[in-house]
Amino acid sequence: MIRSLRTAVRVPGDAPFDTAHVTVYYPAKPTGSDAERLSGVIPVDTDGAPFPVVLFLPGVNVPSTSYRWLAERVVAGGAVFATFDLVGSLFGGAVGLTPGLDLTAVMPDGYGSKPPGTAIRPVLDELLRLTADGVLADSLDMDRVVLGGHSAGGTVALESASPEWYPEIVGVFVYGAHTMVAAALGWDEGTVLASPADCPVLLVVGEQDGIMAASKDRYGGGDAHDPVTRTFREALPDGHAHRLEVLAGASHMAVVHPEDPTTARGFLDAPGADDPAGRDTFGDLVIDFIRSTAPTPEETPA
Repeated sequence: MIRSLRTAVRVPGDAPFDTAHVTVYYPAKPTGSDAERLSGVIPVDTDGAPFPVVLFLPGVNVPSTSYRWLAERVVAGGAVFATFDLVGSLFGGAVGLTPGLDLTAVMPDGYGSKPPGTAIRPVLDELLRLTADGVLADSLDMDRVVLGGHSAGGTVALESASPEWYPEIVGVFVYGAHTMVAAALGWDEGTVLASPADCPVLLVVGEQDGIMAASKDRYGGGDAHDPVTRTFREALPDGHAHRLEVLAGASHMAVVHPEDPTTARGFLDAPGADDPAGRDTFGDLVIDFIRSTAPTPEETPA
């Protein structure tokens, strides 16, 4: 059985845009107790605990529930999955769902000086608290954290996963994300920022990513706009087995299910964004990646 619990954390920002609502999905084992029947809270299944933890950063204006399918796949594969909803400032003065981004941390005079991701440390600290007591007590291995993200959330993950800031992160996986930076932030057109992620990285992108294609004027660099491949070739540190996977026929929103057509930019994708086959492939890639980057002590080669 897979269950979830919810909590909230303060993040940097001005009220009311300073609270991330966190959902943690975990393997559960019913006992049939009256407490379960009355509260709906089911204890963690400790077989295999402590579990590696996936912290997933959502795309702009994509609710966290649209990644529940991935959470369930990851939990079934032997990890705990955490994600969140945070309403805050977006580009151009808009307000909406955001993965949490400090823009000053990705400007030329700030990049590398502090984490761009504003919600990562607060959520990790809350997960550490949850494994100290309560339903998830002693169940989370906070030394085996895999950071994931979609779209802008994936970019924040790639730009934030420095061991100096987050030594617990052992791997990063993203879908539809890159580190090419908007020229409006003061960078030369076509600049790809070096990722500080000193760990294995899995980059996955859809072959028919309409949103990325429609956004190329933000970055400059002409018609040969392939920021994911450039990120793979230019931005990732040496010394790790990084992977780039292109999903045939998949769109930018292929990993979003269900997609809310009233928000985000899914209308820029090719028709038929609902892609069960693409989700299955992505889910398999993610589970394999977690197992390779966050193995149990018994699975770690001597």
